[in-house]
Amino acid sequence: MNKTEEAARALRSVYGGAPPISPLRDQFDDPSVETAYAIQDLNTRIWVEEGRKIAGRKIGLTSKAVQEQLGVDQPDSGILFQDMEVANFEETAAADICQPRIEGEIAFVLSKDILSEEPSQQEIENSIDYAVAAFEIVGSRIKDWNISIFDTIADNASSGKYVLSEERVKLVQLDLVGCKMVLEKNGEMVSSGQGAACLGSPIIATQWLAGNMAKFGNPLKAGDVVLSGALGPFVNVEAGKTYELRVEGLGKVQTTFT
Repeated sequence: MNKTEEAARALRSVYGGAPPISPLRDQFDDPSVETAYAIQDLNTRIWVEEGRKIAGRKIGLTSKAVQEQLGVDQPDSGILFQDMEVANFEETAAADICQPRIEGEIAFVLSKDILSEEPSQQEIENSIDYAVAAFEIVGSRIKDWNISIFDTIADNASSGKYVLSEERVKLVQLDLVGCKMVLEKNGEMVSSGQGAACLGSPIIATQWLAGNMAKFGNPLKAGDVVLSGALGPFVNVEAGKTYELRVEGLGKVQTTFT
């Protein structure tokens, strides 16, 4: 078993109930982004073989506030599986996510494949069926969230679960750059931001993702859910608390952590 396989197995062990692990970057002489994605891809293949269904992709680390919180300087991407979705207004078991945190985003559902390695913003917009408000509940299998860009990519971009609003809105009805986001815990605001915080626009973030996926032979497809990235700082999850997200022009998202 090589180091890539060992790292992938160590991450899967935490999903199975083992405690969080030490940073993976310390186990590699050259902890490159390419190696990190190889670890992520290996686990993705194993999970798909075990029967998990891919629902789409997520973009991480798009907000400067989140990059500063985690000490990284570039976005990344991960896989969304169908079993990661929590229905809006349903409860979420905090124990199901390792070291959970929550952030507010805009999600897109695609109506067309995006095959170009350098898609234009217009092509991205034309490929989106509708937008929804979204919670991403991130988690880290790395102890104390002591991560680098290598660690978070390998760990499926620190994915956990996600929640989507029911209200589906066409792009022509939205200001994706200027829209305001508010995240509340039991009625108290704990995070805020706007569309411009997501690499300048959630469309630009999705453009980055679509190009990268096409280059690596895994283009975004019609029906995919795309979590386009945080609009403001994430916050730590507290069991017993209710979190509500409102994004201007989009619906409301809510979940209570048990």
